[in-house]
Amino acid sequence: MYFRTFLWITLFFLIKGNSLSAQVRIRIFANQSPESAIFSVTAGEYELITFSGNNWIVKSGTLVAISKFKERLAVKVMNDNTVVCDSVLLAGRTGRDIFSLRIFGNTPLRQTYSGDLQCLPDLNTLMFINICDIESYIAGVVKSEGGSGKNPEYFKTQAVIARTYMYRYMEKHAADHFNLCDNTHCQAFNGLTGDSMIIKAALDTRGELILGPDTLPIIAAFHSNCGGETAPSEDVWLTPQPYLKKVTDPHCLASRNAKWSLTRNIDEWTEYLKKSGFTGDASLLNFSQITRSTDYKAGTFSLPLRQIRNDFNLRSTFFSVSVAGDSVIFKGRGYGHGVGLCQEGAMEMAAKGFNYRQIIGFYYTNVRIITINPLIPLKGD
Repeated sequence: MYFRTFLWITLFFLIKGNSLSAQVRIRIFANQSPESAIFSVTAGEYELITFSGNNWIVKSGTLVAISKFKERLAVKVMNDNTVVCDSVLLAGRTGRDIFSLRIFGNTPLRQTYSGDLQCLPDLNTLMFINICDIESYIAGVVKSEGGSGKNPEYFKTQAVIARTYMYRYMEKHAADHFNLCDNTHCQAFNGLTGDSMIIKAALDTRGELILGPDTLPIIAAFHSNCGGETAPSEDVWLTPQPYLKKVTDPHCLASRNAKWSLTRNIDEWTEYLKKSGFTGDASLLNFSQITRSTDYKAGTFSLPLRQIRNDFNLRSTFFSVSVAGDSVIFKGRGYGHGVGLCQEGAMEMAAKGFNYRQIIGFYYTNVRIITINPLIPLKGD
């Protein structure tokens, strides 16, 4: 545990020493409903500000308990009195501040973050907002979305994608007084990462993001595995994008999620189809996808593949159907919606020697990578 803490501190100092002071506001534990929390200092020093005249300096070893009290907060600094207030800001004092936050509720969790922490009451729960350096956030997203132990060029690819998403959707939660949340509604973010390769990837691509033909940050969609062919955005989300086109991808075909299969009872399948309007017999049930389709077809009957995938919890819509006795076999390709970058294909491209710019250019059509000053707001439409 002490080694992990030391590594976090060392890598965070590296980020702070090499980045501008632009910050982002992320709601953390957004998909939880914490009833209370314990704040503790991992590095640096904090000032607890209640905006009611009750302020404390919080150093390493001092615990701060925060809980919901009616429509307000109850805050207790270790060995001191409890204070009731409307909100709390725990502001780092050194510029190299790291804290740990442990929440209590239905799913107790503990994670480590850099920067500041704001806490407010939110209906029947607590809202926590981490105000942190942009590149610390990007590195955390890459770890959460892309894993660890991969090629540096793959991590650079994911870093540019994460930064592009951040700038495109920076105002997504503006009405709630934060920029993005930490779950898949925005981007997965589990706090500070200690992976040195990911930290370096964020720093090496600092300020870089992907622009489409309209000069706006693109919808930087990605998925686990495309099964050899990505899907155009209009096949999945109805709206076409000039940079989210079908791409033939040979790089992911030998990867872990390239193929899958599922067997179901034929009566279950026919009953499902009948409820959807199918009136034919079993001789019409076979269905083959050589290239990606949008609909399952059996004679004149048609059903969106997206609906079947959701109803049967399938890995992708890229599957064929065959009847074998009293069974129906789904033989599928890929994992995920299939739009944009294929992660396992990108990993293989990086392993083959492609750099992150080539990988991005392969999966996103007619785009360019630019470097911006993070202190200057990017104008959107």
